[in-house]
Amino acid sequence: MNEAFPFISTNTATLEAELPLYREYAWNFDTDHFIYDSSGKHVLVEGNEALKVWIYKALKTERFRYTAYSWQYGIELKKFIGKVMTVGERISEFKRTVIECLMVNPYIKSINSISITREKTKLNCEINLTTVYGELMINV
Repeated sequence: MNEAFPFISTNTATLEAELPLYREYAWNFDTDHFIYDSSGKHVLVEGNEALKVWIYKALKTERFRYTAYSWQYGIELKKFIGKVMTVGERISEFKRTVIECLMVNPYIKSINSISITREKTKLNCEINLTTVYGELMINV
């Protein structure tokens, strides 16, 4: 039983048992295209490999820009473009934005850490998270 909301049951074991195996079309992250088999059909991946595709696409899609996606899907990065990313407040806000983007997925249980490094005009983000399938490390 949830202490903060005594009338709402949040039994995560039941929730995880109800989730079907997560599947997604395989994605080539280097070329930014789908992966096809020798007969020209999409390759399917499951579990954490499928979640990697979802995470990549969610972090690449500007939230509220496309009507095809729900208002929960994507990330709000426009507010960071052209701004100086300092160690303090902006980096903390960026991390919060990444967490907000990813935690809408019920297959992601927690974000364990986010490490950010800067290369001139580019930010590299290493995310360690726990999914219903185990631990996962993502570099974007």
